Amino acid sequence: MKLHLNNDANQRLFTGYGDDHVLINGHRHESSLLLTPRGVEIAPWAGLGFEALTAAHFEWIALRELDILLLGTGARLRFPHPSLTRALTDARIGLEVMDIGALCRTYNILVAESRNVGAAVLIEPGGRTGEAA
Repeated sequence: MKLHLNNDANQRLFTGYGDDHVLINGHRHESSLLLTPRGVEIAPWAGLGFEALTAAHFEWIALRELDILLLGTGARLRFPHPSLTRALTDARIGLEVMDIGALCRTYNILVAESRNVGAAVLIEPGGRTGEAA
């Protein structure tokens, strides 16, 4: 699906998503990633499925000093066990779990409001991530 938005040239925003990718400012990404207003980082869970997420992955995110983290778990909602996300709680980072389409739209809105938000995108190998582009 393609997203249309008014984009400040300095902002990195989702411009689309599909079964196996997201588009950030028109650039296609096929690996799991973390997007923040400061940039794109390839995630340490890249190439792994949802079941392979560990506490260390969320500890990595907690170092980013965000106010809220949006976790996109693909075409359906899947919630990580609270023991995995403890580092976010300890760092006072809110967590919202959503499908990939909702993540893209919500992230863009929160960035437009100058919120300190991160979008953790899980793109599973060989799996469906979201709607076709």
